[in-house]
Amino acid sequence: MNLNKESITQALKQYRRVLYISKRPDREEFLNVAKVTGIGIIIVGVIGFVITLVAQLISQT
Repeated sequence: MNLNKESITQALKQYRRVLYISKRPDREEFLNVAKVTGIGIIIVGVIGFVITLVAQLISQT
């Protein structure tokens, strides 16, 4: 990987462009993303809990 002044300058220009065209989410969009993320975390937690229960039941026999 070449790290010279030109490549760093080009990368910084691309980063600045992304920040320039991005927008802040409105309240409704933020709440939707928060709900989906929360549901995903709950699902992963339930799956882990079920796996732990099954593993404990198997080890007791």
